[in-house]
Amino acid sequence: MKNILLFSLILCCSCAIAQQTISESEYNNIEEKVISWRRDIHENPELSNREFKTAEKIAKHLKSLGIEVETKVAHTGVVGIIRGKKDGKVVALRADIDALPVTERNNLPFKSNVTSTFLGEKVGVMHACGHDTHTAILMGVAEILAKNKEKINGTIKFIFQPAEEGPPPGEEGGAKLMIKEGVLKNPDVNAIFGLHINSETPVGTIKYKSGGTMAAVQRFVINVKGKQTHGSQPWKGIDPILISAKIIDGLQTIISREVNLTKEAAVISVGKITSGVRFNIIPESAELIGTIRTLDYDMQKLITKRMQEMVPSIAKTYGGEATIILENFTDITYNEPSLVATMLPTLQKVAGIDKVQQQKAVTGGEDFSYFQNEVPGFYFFLGGMSPGCTESFPHHTPDFKIDDSGLLLGVKALTEMSIDYLNN
Repeated sequence: MKNILLFSLILCCSCAIAQQTISESEYNNIEEKVISWRRDIHENPELSNREFKTAEKIAKHLKSLGIEVETKVAHTGVVGIIRGKKDGKVVALRADIDALPVTERNNLPFKSNVTSTFLGEKVGVMHACGHDTHTAILMGVAEILAKNKEKINGTIKFIFQPAEEGPPPGEEGGAKLMIKEGVLKNPDVNAIFGLHINSETPVGTIKYKSGGTMAAVQRFVINVKGKQTHGSQPWKGIDPILISAKIIDGLQTIISREVNLTKEAAVISVGKITSGVRFNIIPESAELIGTIRTLDYDMQKLITKRMQEMVPSIAKTYGGEATIILENFTDITYNEPSLVATMLPTLQKVAGIDKVQQQKAVTGGEDFSYFQNEVPGFYFFLGGMSPGCTESFPHHTPDFKIDDSGLLLGVKALTEMSIDYLNN
C-alpha cells in the first residue's frame, strides 16, 4: 500500500512539472518586446564597466513592473527582487550586459556603428557574444514573473551583471565585485541559474553538461628584454622578436607533450604581440599577451608551473631576459549535479525531451563560475543558429549573428525553472 501511495505521489509531481506554469499566450505576448529590447541593446553596445545606458534601460523597465531595484552594483550592475506570495527559498537569475571591442561586419538593420577606446586604441563596439540577448531575455522573464507573483513561493533575484568579459586593467568588476558587494545576500540566494546563447546550436535546442562545463580562464603577460640594434647587424643585439617566437613555440609543447589531454582539454593561446617601431630596427623589447584555458585544477597548476619555468629559460638561452605575470579571470564553471538532475525535467517540458541535449565541456570561460563557488548553480546553452543555416560564425568575431526566434525559449526556460525550483 505504501508503495502504491508513493508511486501516486511521484506521478502527481511528475504531472505537475509536465505542464508549463505560465500560459503559452503570455509567452507569445512577450516575444515581440524581447526582440525589440535585444535589437536596441545590440545597436547601442557598451564596453565592460561602461554599461551606463544599458543599465538605465534595465532599471527603468524593472521599476515600471513594481520590482525592487538596486543600481550601481559593481559600478553599473542592476539587481531586481520579486517576493512571492509566501516565504521560501531564494533563486537568482543572471544575465551579463557588456559588449566587446569588435567592429561589426554585416548588414543588419540594427547593426552597431558604435566606437570607443579600449587599451588606448580606437575600436568598434559590438555585442559579439550575445549578451544583448541574455539581457533582453531576463527583462522578459522579469515582466512575466512580476505579473504572476501569486504563482511564486519564495523570492527571485534578477542579477544584471556588468564586465563579464573582464574589467579594464586596473579596475575591479564583474561577478567577483558583485559578490564582494553582497549581491548573493539580503536575501541569501539558495541557487542561481544562467544561460548563454550559442551561434552554432540550432534554435529550439538547449545543451547542458553536469559538473565541469566551461574552462577556468587565465591571462598571461610576458615581457621580453633584448638589446636594440640595426636590422642589418643582428649579431650586435639580442632579438626579442626571435625570443618571443621561441617562447610561443615552447609554450605549445606544454600542451602537446606534457599535459594529459585524454583527461580534459587545455589551451594556451597568444592573442597579442607588441614590439618594434621600424622595419630596419631590431627592438629592445617585446610583450606577449595571451590566455590559458583549463578544465582541471591539477592540470592548471602543471601548466602555470611549466610556463613560469620555461619562459625565462628560453629567453636566457638566446641571451635575453623574460618575465611572466599570470592573472586568474574565471574559475571552472561547475554545474552542481543534483541541481541539474532536479531542473532537467523543467528544461525538457519547455523545449521537448529530444531538444535538451548533453554536451561535452567547452574551453570558453565564464565568470558565472564565481557565483557557483558560493551557491549551487546551473548554466546551460541556448540555440541561436537559424534553421537550415549552412554557415555559422563563432562568438567574439565581427560576423557573429543570432536568430531572434531563439530568444523565447530562453524566456520560458528561466521563468519555468524559477517557479519550479521555488514551488517544488
